[in-house]
Amino acid sequence: MVIVAGHIVVDPQQRESYLVGCVNVIEQARRTPGCLDFTITADLVDAGRINIFERWESRAAVEAFRGDGPDDEQSAEMLAASVAEYDIAGVRSLT
Repeated sequence: MVIVAGHIVVDPQQRESYLVGCVNVIEQARRTPGCLDFTITADLVDAGRINIFERWESRAAVEAFRGDGPDDEQSAEMLAASVAEYDIAGVRSLT
């Protein structure tokens, strides 16, 4: 399993429009084979922060979806980013 997690920072006044622009990406990701979870959400405390969380069955699934990453328009809106991938060896269910 691979988890992609972190956040990006955008101008607080642009956050809602940025998130609206992500809806199609989220829908595509969730339909992609190997995607277990995919979310891009507004942070509840920081008005310019957008949280990223993805869970994939494998590295191959991530790479098949990822392609070239954000388009030029989305990249231009990012003021900063801190996102990392984690290879997970084991999982314990809490429910």
